[in-house]
Parts: sequence; C-alpha cells; structure tokens
Amino acid sequence: MNSPSRSISAKELTVTALLGVLLLAVQVALNFLPNIELVSLLLILYALCFPLRQALMACWVFALLEGLLYGFGLWWIMYLYIWPLLVLLARPMRAQPSLFWAAVLSGGFGLSFGALCAIPYALTGGLSYGIGWWISGIPFDIAHCAGNVAAALALFRPLLRLFQRLAKIAD
Repeated sequence: MNSPSRSISAKELTVTALLGVLLLAVQVALNFLPNIELVSLLLILYALCFPLRQALMACWVFALLEGLLYGFGLWWIMYLYIWPLLVLLARPMRAQPSLFWAAVLSGGFGLSFGALCAIPYALTGGLSYGIGWWISGIPFDIAHCAGNVAAALALFRPLLRLFQRLAKIAD
C-alpha cells in the first residue's frame, strides 16, 4: 500500500499523468456538449480504484493541462479545489462502490457545480457578483446534473470493472 510520506515512484507518476491526460481527453472530446462531461464520473472512479494521493494528483494534472490549453484565468482557480473535493466526497464509497450513490454524488455535484465555481467570483467581485454569476448558470447546472446522472447510470459499472483491473496492474 502506498504511504503518503514516501516519494512517488516513476510508475506511480506515469499512471497519475495518464489519469490526468485521460480527464483532459474526455473533456475536450465532449466539449461541444454544454455541461455534459465524464470528468466527474472518472474522478469518482479514480477515488474508488486508486490511492487517494494519485487521484488527487490526477485532478491537479488535469487542472494544469486545462490552464495550459485554455489559459490561466480566474475560472482556473476553481479547478484546483472543485475536482479534489469530488474525489474526497467519493472516497467513502471505496469500501462498497455503489451505482446508486455514484449517480447521486455525480448528479449532486453537477447541480452544485455553479455554486462551487462562484466562490472565486464572490471573493474578487463581491458576494452579490458571485451570487449573480451562480444564478445565471443554474440552467447549465441542471443540464450538468442530468448529464452526470445519465453518464453514471450508463457507464459506472463497466468503467468500475475496467479501472479496478487497471489499478491492479498499476500497483
């Protein structure tokens, strides 16, 4: 088992980088669909199948790659805490992965995404600006919720089996 204090091995670093790149690849591939994404589902699966440190580092690799691809604006700051938060929320399911709870978590996360993203805007532009930013995005949050639930219901079980096998190979 990986100890949090030990240095990262080349194998662990490579797997972590590939997990982060996979997040970017699916995000870019589905970019044409408004708030329909697989990043949330993949991060839930990473939390269930890989060591916590690796799942969290994959989030930050993804955020770094997004910044390099799209630019490092105020929007980018939210990616540093939103995706790791999802990993931490999914982690308790590790003992008994559940399609139901994965769909609930993924949908709830999609629904709350705008509120979580509004934090940097509220801090930089004032509370009313952050609240306005969040409220204007509620229709997208509803679509995000529906898309996340549909993705989890359709893909959770087959991807869980796949990532469990990959995690054993990577260990």
